[in-house]
Amino acid sequence: SDPLGRTIEAAFALLADGSTAVVEVAAASGLGLVSEQERDALAASTRGTGELVLAALQAGARTVLVAAGGSASTDGGRGAIEVIRDGGGLRGARLEVLCDTDEPFERAATVFAPQKGADARSVAQLDRRLEGLAHELPRDPRGRPRTGAAGGLAGGLWAAFDAALSSGAERVLTAVDAPARLAASRWVISGEGCLDSQSLHGKLVGRLARLCAEIPRPLAVIAGRVELDEQELAGASISRASEARTLAAIEDVACRWGAECANEHPASSDGSRRPERPGAPAG
Repeated sequence: SDPLGRTIEAAFALLADGSTAVVEVAAASGLGLVSEQERDALAASTRGTGELVLAALQAGARTVLVAAGGSASTDGGRGAIEVIRDGGGLRGARLEVLCDTDEPFERAATVFAPQKGADARSVAQLDRRLEGLAHELPRDPRGRPRTGAAGGLAGGLWAAFDAALSSGAERVLTAVDAPARLAASRWVISGEGCLDSQSLHGKLVGRLARLCAEIPRPLAVIAGRVELDEQELAGASISRASEARTLAAIEDVACRWGAECANEHPASSDGSRRPERPGAPAG
């Protein structure tokens, strides 16, 4: 089921160990599955995510990593919870929700619902609905960091199935051995849909910026929208940021930055290139 209950095809990953699956919330419950005109924060459900979790369990998964991001819903995970319960529960398996925000359950509507099509009145309704759900669940997710991820889905799964909540950014950076890769690089380029204050709290860009500042390495960000000013970019250890909304625009920015980087860092006598410390933001 997509966010509005229509039948779609969606995939999950079964990792090489055969017992770990990755379910991407956006694959079945994502904002990208509904047009801008169809967005309905009140009606959108996480039912499809629950169906993917069940499919992963049926495939033999004993651990299901739920990547919580890009959701169209603010149902507190009710849709997914109902599907999993009706399907026989977790059957001894465990859930781990990879979160890209530190926001708690009770802030899910206020912070994220407007981008999902909710006006002020709808946000108030969603707040009340989440509060009601918090009272129904086996334990109260309110006040706990990360429970607001994916419109409260993280909190719902934590409360209903004792799902672990962890940083998606940390999981990915560890999996790719980011510190070693960064140390071997001269520049780091990342991407973001909208580069704003939320990007710096729990999301990959924010964690990457902190890593780059520690090494140090300059970090450049290509985003659909840049809402941080130069002072905020510098404070976040982001060396430069530029807006690009199409593949052609992204390629243009990357090529331009690549040429500038090559000119700024000529090879030394031994053929190596020295990394630049983060400088003033640009773009």
